[in-house]
Amino acid sequence: MRPALLVAGHGTRDPEGVAGFTALTRRLTDLAGAAGPRAGTAWADGAGADVAGGFIELSAPPLRDAVSGLVDRGNRTLVAVPLMLSAAGHSKGDVPAALARETARHPGLTVRYGRPLGPHPVLLNLLAERILVAARDLPEPFAVLVVGRGSTDPDANADVCKDARLLWEGRAYAFTETAFVSLARPSVTEGLERCRRLGARRIIVARYFLFPGVLPDRVAAQAAAYAGAHPGLDIRCTDVLGDCDEIAGLVAERYREAIEGDIRMNCDVCQYRTPLPGLAHRVGAPQQPHDHPHDHASHEHHRPAEPAEAIKPAEAIKPAEAIKPAEAIKPIGSANPIGSAEPAEAAPLDAS
Repeated sequence: MRPALLVAGHGTRDPEGVAGFTALTRRLTDLAGAAGPRAGTAWADGAGADVAGGFIELSAPPLRDAVSGLVDRGNRTLVAVPLMLSAAGHSKGDVPAALARETARHPGLTVRYGRPLGPHPVLLNLLAERILVAARDLPEPFAVLVVGRGSTDPDANADVCKDARLLWEGRAYAFTETAFVSLARPSVTEGLERCRRLGARRIIVARYFLFPGVLPDRVAAQAAAYAGAHPGLDIRCTDVLGDCDEIAGLVAERYREAIEGDIRMNCDVCQYRTPLPGLAHRVGAPQQPHDHPHDHASHEHHRPAEPAEAIKPAEAIKPAEAIKPAEAIKPIGSANPIGSAEPAEAAPLDAS
């Protein structure tokens, strides 16, 4: 039997989002127990793996219960995969802190930590498929506004910008732009306004989220409000990526990487390792697990996180103090999320 797979989700107050996470965990359970080609690369030898999933906050089951269930079934080595699209605070700090707490609760337990799902061609292809469905009967060319969750972590926001650019490459979109629904700019409204000023009259808002939830609904509501104020525009929203074999296969790939030690994480611009402009105070900052409402030992949230010696992200997360960049990254100039100078009005893309 291979190491067990622990799927770590963020959590949502939306029952549909919880149902999507549960369905994906069930799909992974089926794939891990399958023999032959359907099992995919991680389990193609038929060895299989035990699977459980839990959330770090907001939703049941908490990550604690998922770990306890795996341990109760005799597992002593786990591979934890953060079910997140980019490497932000949840995958860099909250999940590792929660796992460190679980290794303290279960002496002898070893956890290997995989990397987040994106950026990855599988996710870009899925997003392109959702765009194609939303754009059905819509004449080309049209613009695409990729909307991510948004983060206080510049690295995570940059990943969404990278996704938007890679999505454009080789596809017949007029152009792609990026926006965020929370914590970062440009906002959805600002992103749509930029698309309009660049000449787009047909815009697909690509909601870059795994499952339904409060934030994807907010994106749709803000896009609808903007469309209502601009009747000359055709603005449509995609569905979220959702539970599917492609996502399950990508989780399996991250699982395999962690087992084989093939973790290709780029930490050069991680705010916990490198002094970024305005964020130098976060370098080496201790991480705390989230206070989960279903965790009866949630008062432990206020204690310092347990040491993470047992967590191996195919190698344990190293303390940031050990990394000494030759020189802190210095700002080159002031960043304008949407630009202090408004872009000039462009001719509509479909003017002809």
